[in-house]
Amino acid sequence: MNDEIVARLRAAVGPRGFTEDPAEIAPHLEEWRSKYKGRATLMLKPTTTAEVSAVLAICNETRTPVVPQAGNTGLVGGQIPFDGEVLLSLSRLNRIRAVDAADASMIAEAGVILATAQCAANDSGLLLPLSLAAEGSCTIGGTISTNAGGVNVLRYGMAREQILGLEVVLADGRVLDLLRTLRKDNTGYDLKQLFIGAEGTLGIVTAAALKLFPKPATRCTAFLAVPDVNAALTLLARVQGATGSLVNAFEILPLIGMEFVLKHIAGTVDPFRTPATWYVLCEASGAAGVEAVFEAALATALSDGLASDAVIASSETQRAALWKLRESMSEAQKKEGPSLKHDVSVPVSAVADFIAKSIAAVKVALPSARPVPFGHLGDGNIHFNIQAAKDADMASFLARWDEIARVVHDVVRDFGGSFSAEHGIGVMKRADLARYKSPVELDLMRTLKGSLDPKNILNPGKLVPE
Repeated sequence: MNDEIVARLRAAVGPRGFTEDPAEIAPHLEEWRSKYKGRATLMLKPTTTAEVSAVLAICNETRTPVVPQAGNTGLVGGQIPFDGEVLLSLSRLNRIRAVDAADASMIAEAGVILATAQCAANDSGLLLPLSLAAEGSCTIGGTISTNAGGVNVLRYGMAREQILGLEVVLADGRVLDLLRTLRKDNTGYDLKQLFIGAEGTLGIVTAAALKLFPKPATRCTAFLAVPDVNAALTLLARVQGATGSLVNAFEILPLIGMEFVLKHIAGTVDPFRTPATWYVLCEASGAAGVEAVFEAALATALSDGLASDAVIASSETQRAALWKLRESMSEAQKKEGPSLKHDVSVPVSAVADFIAKSIAAVKVALPSARPVPFGHLGDGNIHFNIQAAKDADMASFLARWDEIARVVHDVVRDFGGSFSAEHGIGVMKRADLARYKSPVELDLMRTLKGSLDPKNILNPGKLVPE
């Protein structure tokens, strides 16, 4: 960028809307796994949609690439700027514009922290069910742009299913106002869907109309020891049937994952005296009375041998302690050492076979590696991670990331699954997209990109393969 472009961008956001301080920019240049480290000399910090519009108009005119970023919690490098790119932080677009209890909707700007939006819904007696381990730092805009999933997908769906409308700034600076809260609007193309999961490559989301739900009167949370994944799948069907499909979360953890959490995460306690091969965290919610059928279903599961032990949270403190075991998995793995990570999904009925086949395939390539498959069993999304052996050469181990990813993703393909269930494509998985998507799908993606961003200024080099 030359000085004239920089001056125009500064003027567009005002004196408090930019920084060139390397120390302030530095935390925005590296993602949580430290796999991608970027470079930027200018970070813009707009506070209004009009400022974002002005910035993109300038960038489009001058062919200046711009990388949008919100909470910087992405795991595939999609939010990281590289040489010559402007970093556009949306963190200061952080107003909740409206909460309408009668309409069960909320309009929130892109920089609103997800947990803040959840609290605003709760204060109005409603529920925003979108829930992620990173909800204390991820934002509405980033969550939408990656179509994030989380722990409640089983009941409420991905981010896509919880969006009623969007406000989006297009590459040329025009503002596309789709901030409607209608449940039915059958007037042609549903344009908002183009930008959900597009990772900022087609437009920049500045605000969203979110769908809210009645707040459940009762929430039941249980942690169970199960012999294998097939038993867990049978348990899922049992509890869903007993509660009338009121299960909102059904998570699975292997013994090795539990050992990592207990070893590395302060304040965690094993709920059971005897270790189990697998563990399930199950949660259901609904009207008063759901507790009885929930507990009855678990009692039957114990008597039928689907579980060897179970504990039901009797307070919010106990519930939080059980969830901490699950939500600390990624942090515990990071403290244990390097791991090769795969965010994949297969049909729910195929999860047990997928895990077994993937472990066998990985063991051929890395005999000493320690597989740690865990995640959202209820919707078929497994984080199939491979922990390095304790005595492994870490550099050599990490150098095999792409090779092992190919092994795992080929198994995923065989089961009709997805190599990216909820983390997106970013930089990391562009080659996988080119390998596993059909030529027709890829052609349509490139057509959309070329139509909406003909000068390729929006997050170039991300998501869409060359």
